[in-house]
Amino acid sequence: MAHVSTYLNFPGKTEEAFTFYRSVFGTEFEAPIQYMRDIPPHPNNPPISKEQEGYVMHVSLPITAGHRLMGTDVLGAERNPLIMGTNISISIEPDTQQETERLFNALAQGGKIDMPLSKTFWNAYYGALTDQYGVQWMFNCPLNTK
Repeated sequence: MAHVSTYLNFPGKTEEAFTFYRSVFGTEFEAPIQYMRDIPPHPNNPPISKEQEGYVMHVSLPITAGHRLMGTDVLGAERNPLIMGTNISISIEPDTQQETERLFNALAQGGKIDMPLSKTFWNAYYGALTDQYGVQWMFNCPLNTK
């Protein structure tokens, strides 16, 4: 079933923040936290430090009324600092790859594609863009859809 989530980025504080949010909302993570050390090796991925291995790659927490908070720690935040308040993306999970492409292409008009739609190691069709108004969007469609 399609859904929309709010995606938060932090400079190494995601696990701390989400532990706090979990206590506030009284809910549990949808799956175990995934860490940067869990990313399969790939020659195009730059090496990460021992500290960054413990950074959060992905976490998802249902909060209320079917809404989820999702989050990640941003690698390179020490070189390219996050501006708190603009560290938020709207994450859309359409029902089909066709709908994913339609929405992605429409929102990309006049904007900037940050990551083209492609298949990922987490078994999804994923892409990210910033629309013409500066809003960041992420698309994540499970590959078991059409």
